[in-house]
Amino acid sequence: MTEMPALFSLAAQAAKHAAARQQVIATNVANADTPGYRARDVAPFLVVEDGAALRRSHPGHMAGTPRTARIFEEVGVAADPNGNTVSLQDQILRGIDASRAHNRALTVYQSSLDVLRASLGR
Repeated sequence: MTEMPALFSLAAQAAKHAAARQQVIATNVANADTPGYRARDVAPFLVVEDGAALRRSHPGHMAGTPRTARIFEEVGVAADPNGNTVSLQDQILRGIDASRAHNRALTVYQSSLDVLRASLGR
């Protein structure tokens, strides 16, 4: 077994995505008073398996989210008189969401590692 199991890879990619989102949010907060600055965010995390996005077989199941961290400008956000679209309250909520996503990915990774160690008898 020389390759990383799929669950480890997925958890690592989810953690990287959350870190990229946190970096974009920090940039938004740093530019909260910059005239004309447009708030940005990262596209959602999408799970892609063998080139095709995962699909839901039932509407009640969870949808997949993207692997790539594509950064985009937020559209339709009200701007301040100086043209800035950063809302600190919104950025705080997005930061909390990114932090939770990162912690969730690390928990999945750690739990999978514990299962792997238990199966090896360590």
